[in-house]
Amino acid sequence: MVVKIDHIGVAVSNLDESLKLYTEMLGMELGGTESVEEQKVRVAFLPIGDTELELLESTSPEGPIAKFIEAKGQGIQHIAFRVDDIDAALAELKAKGVRLIDEKPRYGAGGARIAFLHPKATNGVLVELCQRG
Repeated sequence: MVVKIDHIGVAVSNLDESLKLYTEMLGMELGGTESVEEQKVRVAFLPIGDTELELLESTSPEGPIAKFIEAKGQGIQHIAFRVDDIDAALAELKAKGVRLIDEKPRYGAGGARIAFLHPKATNGVLVELCQRG
């Protein structure tokens, strides 16, 4: 089912300030930015080999990233696993009784189809499934 780690999502309070850390201090290159209104986030992509770091800044106080930061502070918010067929992966997980946040894929950053598994089903880790292409 899982092909590889697609990206690691990091919740940040200020995207521009956080980008300085990763680009100036650590020498990473910015792959691009995007706003995803459906998710209420502004995203920056920092490629690392065949995966990437995804910095997420909330565009709304009611957004999931703002709520995450309020509850837990800045830091790793989710890990995303690449799958070839997200519909089949969700059907298989549902058949296994895995608790899902999204039973159907939705639009994510970078044009991906995404769906989240509930952290209670994954030992407290917010897991995202991601299909590209």
